[in-house]
Amino acid sequence: MKKVNLKEKFNLISEYWSPKIVGELNGQLVKLAKMSGEFVMHQHDNEDELFFVVKGKLEMHYEDSMETIKAGEFVIVPKGVLHKPIVHGEAEVLLFEPSTTLNTGNLNNDLTQADLDRI
Repeated sequence: MKKVNLKEKFNLISEYWSPKIVGELNGQLVKLAKMSGEFVMHQHDNEDELFFVVKGKLEMHYEDSMETIKAGEFVIVPKGVLHKPIVHGEAEVLLFEPSTTLNTGNLNNDLTQADLDRI
């Protein structure tokens, strides 16, 4: 039972789109990621995802719409929904999702991070 300082943990992250595990509860992982640029359109067939923007802002693009999530806001992307995060500049994001969630969902490509580090 140790507190987690988000600022300290984000300072340990140097790469974009490479989530790091900072906590675990009830089969769910708490992850931190720095994001910049465009990710890939993907979906998670069995898992919902929560994106909480700690710093910066994130555009979440869907098949037919887009939503801007600013610092202090979050969005939950339901399972089965195609989505693509885009960040102009840099954003620090807390993710909350089941431990089985792969960052690229139904795709396997250069951005896929299957074996995440704990920080």
